[in-house]
Amino acid sequence: QVQLVESGGGLVQAGGSLRLSCAASGRILSINTMGWYRQAPGKQRELVATITSGGVTNYADSVKGRFTISRDNAKNTVYLQMNTLKPEDTAVYYCNADRIVAGSTIYKETRVNIWGQGTQVTVSS
Repeated sequence: QVQLVESGGGLVQAGGSLRLSCAASGRILSINTMGWYRQAPGKQRELVATITSGGVTNYADSVKGRFTISRDNAKNTVYLQMNTLKPEDTAVYYCNADRIVAGSTIYKETRVNIWGQGTQVTVSS
């Protein structure tokens, strides 16, 4: 079964850093675009950053210059390095993969819009 599992959240003071990881498990053959989204209390889920399988990145304006997204295709893992954190970065961070192909040469399964369970990031002032 294909799933995404996040780790690395926690409590940090303003100005500090955290690194989130998200690993895809299952018989993964390929993953298209992976990304990080976040949802603060009372707000809608919003894009933080995405990265294509070829390494093209996209960032929300609010995190440009502070956050860096990267991925290790061999490990089916995406990372989010978060520096100079601000209290307004406090949210549950979710990993997303827009398309995953899993299986074998005999049988392939395609899943779309897969989400992880989320990891809490809290930045104190």
